[in-house]
Amino acid sequence: MKRITLTFDNGPDPDVTPRVLDILRAKNAPSHFFVLGKHVATDWGRRCVERARDEGHLVGNHSYTHEIPLGEDPSADAVAREIIATERLLDPLDVGEHRFRPFGGGGATGPHLFSRAALEHLEAARYTCIVWNCVPRDWVDPGWLQTALAQCEALDHAVVVLHDIANASLASLPAFVDEIRARSWEITQDLPDDCVPMKAGRSTGAIASMTAPIQTWI
Repeated sequence: MKRITLTFDNGPDPDVTPRVLDILRAKNAPSHFFVLGKHVATDWGRRCVERARDEGHLVGNHSYTHEIPLGEDPSADAVAREIIATERLLDPLDVGEHRFRPFGGGGATGPHLFSRAALEHLEAARYTCIVWNCVPRDWVDPGWLQTALAQCEALDHAVVVLHDIANASLASLPAFVDEIRARSWEITQDLPDDCVPMKAGRSTGAIASMTAPIQTWI
């Protein structure tokens, strides 16, 4: 059976995230949310994270600002500013294991995703890192639903990147979930090995292709 893992990036959003959660609850579709620290730092952001957690979704760190991919950020405080600052906000919310999704800058994977310093922290803090293999670009393409279905059709296990932000996944999300179910595809929180370059701080061979050369960050 084909498997689909739904993931939502860049939230929470005070208007969109609750509506996404309503849809997922109504359709019994457990998902992943990769959140930005700058939003979790607000009262409404914390409430959204707590609701997602309580309704069985998995919550992970997606950096604090989402401005520069870590492999392209030369600043000495990048790890503290982007990963650790968000980590400190999520830990008191009891969201479970440390999980991190890097900022890809438009959905690309490659050596821009991680710096060596970022990997050292992620390993020491025993993070599981999650990437993706299906990016329908819902934030710019109103026809993302058909793009997502076509990309999922080509994969045994699709990890779909959607966004719980304004003008992105919300309008077509119910139809997308309905179409997944109509095709008898399974919605799961499980992840394929090729989308998990680090598990509980242990790197896999895939991480080497996603790490910036050392001269880009020292």
